[in-house]
Amino acid sequence: MAGSLGLSAYRALARRGEARLPTFQIARPAGELQWLHCAETAAFIAVQDLAQRQIASRPGLSVLISLTAIPRESGPESGPRPKGVYLTEICDEHPASVTAFLEHWAPDCCVWTWGGLRPNLILAAAERHCPLFLINADTVGFDGRRERWLPDVARNLLPLFTTVMARTPAAARRLMQLGLDKDDVEITSPLQAGGQALPCNETDLADLSTACVGRAIWFANGVQPEELHTVLAAHRQALRLSHRLLLVLRPSGSLTSQDAFEQTRQQDFRVLSWDDGNYPDETTQVLISEDPRDVGLFYRVAPLSFLGGSLVAGQDGVDPLEAAALGSAILYGPRVGRHLQSYSRLATAGAARIINDSAALGMAVTRLIAPDQAAMMAHAGWDVISEGAVLMDRITDLIQDTLDAEQVLN
Repeated sequence: MAGSLGLSAYRALARRGEARLPTFQIARPAGELQWLHCAETAAFIAVQDLAQRQIASRPGLSVLISLTAIPRESGPESGPRPKGVYLTEICDEHPASVTAFLEHWAPDCCVWTWGGLRPNLILAAAERHCPLFLINADTVGFDGRRERWLPDVARNLLPLFTTVMARTPAAARRLMQLGLDKDDVEITSPLQAGGQALPCNETDLADLSTACVGRAIWFANGVQPEELHTVLAAHRQALRLSHRLLLVLRPSGSLTSQDAFEQTRQQDFRVLSWDDGNYPDETTQVLISEDPRDVGLFYRVAPLSFLGGSLVAGQDGVDPLEAAALGSAILYGPRVGRHLQSYSRLATAGAARIINDSAALGMAVTRLIAPDQAAMMAHAGWDVISEGAVLMDRITDLIQDTLDAEQVLN
């Protein structure tokens, strides 16, 4: 490495000028910290899903996700972060910035995705004995100007990674051109988000299923104030052909449970509040709950779900992979914001269908609430959820083994 003219030149240039020292809004969390660098912004949802899987697999683990740049108005930073996941912008390559970044976060291991390697940061992490993994490598991630003019930079960095995974044969060939042996590169499927299976209370599930036996159910999750009329109009339309149909409605945004209850009752629906401890009977047409802890319960009992925040602009919306992971077919509007990639995957597979107004929503509910139709969409959704599951499990096992070994050494 000492003989690499390209790397030496790069490091000399990085020292010029003043460092833009990173600022940290939060302290490093206690315990083990895994660092995931998302060099490709489009892969953020998949990287965040990977982070949540790591946390679920290892009690006490925190995960730091770094991005090259964080958009300020929309994108991966919008919406609440899952528990244990921290988000930051990557530091610049000045040695002082790199030192500040690594001393603050002190990661126990690093998983770097796609490419766009940061030589000073990677070298400094390796010098601190931080295990490094490169996953989801893509040709584009190694075809920048630096790789074309200074290929020895990447050639000296790649051996620092304990494991290298490429998402296409072309990417693997590019890494071999940059000096890796064929046996050092593993070709895998692309990194894909698979959604989290939300928990539920098993007693509530059994009791609600018993109370609703023989009834068709659909779930409107995350309904905004502007969407309530649309959802209720669609339910009234669907009731004409399915008289025992039950709507479970979860309000969101500025729409409170009480407001939704009053407006629903004013439209002459027989409505009940789940949050008051009530179970629906044969006469109940709408069941309202705003408790986020019961979302997993309602996805399990409802074969069809409308995901709110998608008919109005400027909302965070609902993650459709959570519904698909629990076997619920999906209806949604055209404004899905940061979840566009996930909705597109599900729609392409036939697991989700877009609607634009109450008439289209009512017609879709009427047609898709049929068990065979909902089951076909749910099966397609499960296929999407399963994409990349083998890779996720492989990475999880790899990281768990590495952290276990680090614990033994320390």
